[in-house]
Parts: sequence; structure tokens; C-alpha cells
Amino acid sequence: MKKSHFLLTGLFGLLIILSVACSSSSSAGGSEEITIMANLTSAQAPASDNPIIKKIEESTNTKLDITWVMDEVYDEKMNAVIATGTVPQALFVKNQDSFKKMKDSINEEQYWNIEPFLKDYEYLSNLNPDVLNNTKVNGKLYSLYSGRPASRWGLIYRKDWAENLGLEAPTNTDELFEMFRAFTEDDPNENGKDDTIGVAAASDLVYGGFKFTSSYFGTPNNWGEKDGELLPEFMFDSYIDTMDFFKKLRENGYVNLDFPATSQSDQNDMLITGKAGALISCICAAGGFQDQLQKTIPDATLDVQNRISGPNNGPGNWSNSGYGTVVLFPKSSNKTEEDLRKVLAFFNELMKPENYNLLTYGIEGTHYEVVDGKAKVIESASDLSQREVRPVLGLVIGDESTVEALQPYPKNELYAKQYEQIMDNNNILINDPTAPLDSKTYGEKGGSLQQIIDDATVNYMLGELDLDGFHAEIERWKEDGGEQVIKEYNAAYQQ
Repeated sequence: MKKSHFLLTGLFGLLIILSVACSSSSSAGGSEEITIMANLTSAQAPASDNPIIKKIEESTNTKLDITWVMDEVYDEKMNAVIATGTVPQALFVKNQDSFKKMKDSINEEQYWNIEPFLKDYEYLSNLNPDVLNNTKVNGKLYSLYSGRPASRWGLIYRKDWAENLGLEAPTNTDELFEMFRAFTEDDPNENGKDDTIGVAAASDLVYGGFKFTSSYFGTPNNWGEKDGELLPEFMFDSYIDTMDFFKKLRENGYVNLDFPATSQSDQNDMLITGKAGALISCICAAGGFQDQLQKTIPDATLDVQNRISGPNNGPGNWSNSGYGTVVLFPKSSNKTEEDLRKVLAFFNELMKPENYNLLTYGIEGTHYEVVDGKAKVIESASDLSQREVRPVLGLVIGDESTVEALQPYPKNELYAKQYEQIMDNNNILINDPTAPLDSKTYGEKGGSLQQIIDDATVNYMLGELDLDGFHAEIERWKEDGGEQVIKEYNAAYQQ
């Protein structure tokens, strides 16, 4: 029988954490049971009879007991099970930020160091060593990872507006600014009204547009090297240049004036509804945005551009660490090496091409078909894929660069172009040198220290803080622990 657990927790009132534990009475006798906790990014958890879970159980000869927890409350639930010692055999951590925050608490007393075992598994041994290195804690490897493209960022803009105004895709920050000006002032939708803005931004300084633009000016990715020393990005002139760029956009009305208080969903809506002409965002979303835009403006088209240079540098794009979620293996629930090896063997099986395709695209003939050697979603089954395939994506280990699996079939030219440009970003990456490093002080104070800089950055762009005031906030950051973070990262960097 499949089991369903419903958990209640307090988060601004009562939030339901939807979890489903999946086991299969149809699995072959003698199959291993494995307990897993994973985050759920779709609206609904997999149904008790999810056919993909069933096929995975059959393929791996495993009974799965999976607790799916809603993404918004996952960290709270994860911390609770760690504190109470009720951890599963495989514990997913939902993203890089969550993993960085808990790195201080990860050690060999609580979790298995899995590095000595990976060579014994055909598929796990194919995981990218650079990405694995980025997940290490004090030089030891405790986790497997679900891969993400190193950089998915770029410009999404109204192609039809650009054509109306005779504009080409911008290749540098001056041309980028001119596009935003023209999209605001030159009646790009040709309706004779002053009803457009050049670009929509959001309050999130990482994913709302600021950090992406900062890459174009050549700003380091979180930290960079200057005169042989690692320093945080906000101590570089290019960071100031980026703030000046946004300040000038706002002063001229080329960006939504309230961007420091704008959510990402509202930011996206400005493009989708025809108010804004561009986003500097994840270009992976361009095709979906065009689909939504054309429901109300059928002739509207979008385009993408990933290579934009700054005044003193060529094109660049900040890189993440190559992973999204990671999975840890607690010693309290994997008491022996034999226990650990059984769980690793299961994840090794998940990286088999046929199982990877199953988790990523679903069942051939039901959810997708193979066209030109690629996986094409069956249009009549798109809702079915949302219910049955989307929820299980959280179990994927590795990525298409580590598994000989199917690639997605592009829905149209824009989908194909956004994929090509995401791949091209690998040629212009700006990497974070501190990704594999640890700082005890950052683990303890990173959130409050970052808030000082975030507030100073926003206030500078709003004109409420001048350059001297911004530098004064950097000094406060140093005094509150930032100077110690610099010392710790540099000590680890030298080692």
C-alpha cells in the first residue's frame, strides 16, 4: 500500500506540508526499502499510484518511502527532522543557499563522506568533479548533486518592439541602455500612448536583474581577486558602475520606479502583459513568456541575448556552482557501510539513461515521443506531464552533461535559441572562487552581513545614499564581521 502523510507546521499561521511516502507492493520480493525526503516545487505531490515512481521501483528493485515537502517550508521541516534525529537515508537539501547555511553543521560524525565510494559505481563516477568539488565541506565530499546549467542568464526583450524601432540586439551596456530608453520614450508598440517602460526589475538583487547586469560590467561573482587577495564583489569599481546604471535608469523612468519593492512574479507580469520591453533574467523562461504574451498580444515576439560587454571588458556571465539540490546520507539512518552502499547503488541506477529519461520526460508514448532523436512533449499530454512528471524531477541526479540521455525537442525557434545561448554561456563564465571554500564567520553572520550591503546598494540606487555613504556601509560591514570573513576566505584560498 502507498502511504500518505499530512504534516502541519506554523509559518505565518498554519501551512500544510504535503508529503507522500511512496512504497510499492508490486516490487519483487526481497527488494530494498529506501527512505527519502525531498522538496516539492510543483503544486501537487506525486499521486499514490504515480506511474513513474512505480517504474523506478521496478527498474531499481526498490521500495521507496519518499516524503515530499513543499519547497516554501522545506528548510523548516529539514531542520526539524535533523534536530529530532528522524532523518531518512537520503536527505535532500533544496538549493545552494540552504546548503551553504548548513555547511557549518556537516561533519563525519553525522554524515557519510562518500568520496571513497563513488569510483565503485558506473554512473555516479561520471559526476562532474568540478561540481562535486563545489559541494565539498572542509575538503570532504558528503553529497551527490542535481546539476544545473552553469549560467542561464541573459536579456529577454520584445523583438517586435526592437524591429519597430530599427534596433539590433544590444552587444554592450551602452546599447543596452539605449534599448531601454527607446522602449520607454519612442512608442515601441506604436499606439501613440506613453504606456511602456524599457525594462522590469525586481527587489531580489541576485535574481531580479541587478547581478546579471553586474556581470556585463565585469563584476566578480560574489568574490574576486585584487592584488593577490580575495575581496567581495562590492569592493570593485564595476559594482559601483552597475549601481550607477540602475540609478540612471530609475532617474529617467526607464525601469519600474518601485523595483526595490517589486516581486519577481510582478516583474515577469510587466513583460507578459506588454508593459515592459525587457527583463534581464533567466533566458530559460523566454519561450514560456512568449507563449503567455501571445495569448493577449498575438503578434508579440521575444528574443534573447546572452553576450553583452562592458566599457572595459568582454562579455561575461556569472556562474552558479553547477548544482541545484544536493543529497546527504546521514549515519543515523545508514548505520553501516553496507547500508550506505545500498542507497548509493539506488542513486547510481537513477543515473542510468533510461531512468534519467523517465524522471525527466516521463514514459515514452504517454508523456513524450522521440522526434529527431530528442524528447518532444506530446501536446495532448501536457497536463498529464504536469501532474506526473513535474513532481518527480526533484529526484534527478547529475545532468545531461553527465548522462547520455535525451535532449529536449525545442517547441519553436525561440526555445531552440534560448537553449543554445545557455550552452554558449559556458564560454564566458565568471566563476565564484569561494564556492568550494568555507568561512566559519560567514556561516554564522552571512545573512546579517549581506543585509548591510543589500540595503546600502538599494539606497544608493534610490539616491538616498551617496558614494561616501556607501563606502561607510562597507566599513560597517567589515567591523561587524566582514573583515574576519575576508581573512578566513583568503586563508582557505591560499591552502
